[in-house]
Amino acid sequence: MAKGLRKTGSMIRPEDIGSLTDFARNTKARLKRLKRTGRPELLTVNGKAEVVVQNAAAYQRLIELLEELNTTAANRRAETRTRYD
Repeated sequence: MAKGLRKTGSMIRPEDIGSLTDFARNTKARLKRLKRTGRPELLTVNGKAEVVVQNAAAYQRLIELLEELNTTAANRRAETRTRYD
């Protein structure tokens, strides 16, 4: 695992980690993989996690999911306030 990564509930797959240099050299193939898998790729610089790249459609799905979660959380907060008012 690249330096600087924290363990989270969701593991980054080893095949989804690569260097920024390799990404730059093989951009077309890497973009193809991003589109095919829908998974983000963690790019490293000098062995340290530096940037995440993601296919636009996968990013849009992530944004939509976050908006849904925010709406659900806001609704729950409103329900709780209503119960205790």
